[in-house]
Amino acid sequence: MDKSKDKLLEMYEKMKKIRLFEDNAIKLFNQGLVRGPMHVYTGEEAVAVGACSNLNDADYITSTHRGHGHCIAKGGKVDKMAAELLGRGTGYCKGKGGSMHIADPEIGILGANGIVAGGMGIAAGAGLSAKMRGTDQAAICFFGDGATNEGAFHEALNMAAIWDLPVVFVCENNLYGLTGPAEEMLSVKDVAARATSYDIPGVVVDGNDVLDVYEAVGEAVKRARQGGGPSLIEAKTYRLKGHFVGDPCVYRDDEEVEMWRKKEPIKRFKKHLIDNEGIDEEIIAEIDKNLEKELKAAVKFAKESPDPEIEVVFEDVFSD
Repeated sequence: MDKSKDKLLEMYEKMKKIRLFEDNAIKLFNQGLVRGPMHVYTGEEAVAVGACSNLNDADYITSTHRGHGHCIAKGGKVDKMAAELLGRGTGYCKGKGGSMHIADPEIGILGANGIVAGGMGIAAGAGLSAKMRGTDQAAICFFGDGATNEGAFHEALNMAAIWDLPVVFVCENNLYGLTGPAEEMLSVKDVAARATSYDIPGVVVDGNDVLDVYEAVGEAVKRARQGGGPSLIEAKTYRLKGHFVGDPCVYRDDEEVEMWRKKEPIKRFKKHLIDNEGIDEEIIAEIDKNLEKELKAAVKFAKESPDPEIEVVFEDVFSD
């Protein structure tokens, strides 16, 4: 598993890019420029980056309503993402998908999904496609703790298990559903325990430690590529913002949020790079500076992009 300095810095860069994108997205939303609701990934960056760092462009991911981080981690372009949030014609989906439906099949992003557990069957289908075509492609299915109570979760895991499909199911357990704690909505302490029902590996990782996620998902992806079938990874993490932008968060207290803020993944990984990997803080500062410029340019591109022409409402309705 690649743990070179270049690889580690790439992970840091993607995590920080996600954070800055979400910071800018919140500003755009508060300015009334974002079309529709928005759910940000702030605080969960280590999960997407740790997982996707094991993939290449030919591999697949399916995403969720909180999908900006997954898209960036898989290689999505922030200018096209910002344009999509603003409903512009230059966006990934020509301004017709918005925050919750960004897709880029060219790099394996099969789409974010506004439906809870909506990506489960799509990921299983992608895995089946890879197996039938005899490739070594793998699919990662991202979903939240709430999705594990949906029928689609159990159906997809069962199908992937009986057919040995190359799918890694990654549960982002951020400890809360829409307005309540996950522990009140789950019959098990660990979502990973549900893997035993399908006789597949189930692993719990620290979702705020990008290297812990990277290693666990890496093993699961390797197993999938070699024909070993699916795995279930549960990443314990925490969303530092509300369920959606504007959520008053009356269901949790400030002390809890502050406790998790001290354990947030980006500062934690930066400290690891400086203290344990011999990476100069000036190198990280330069990365931060360049990312600030990139995000500023992305926002400018989005704001200056045109709205889609009215005629495109009839395009992309059916597949060619």
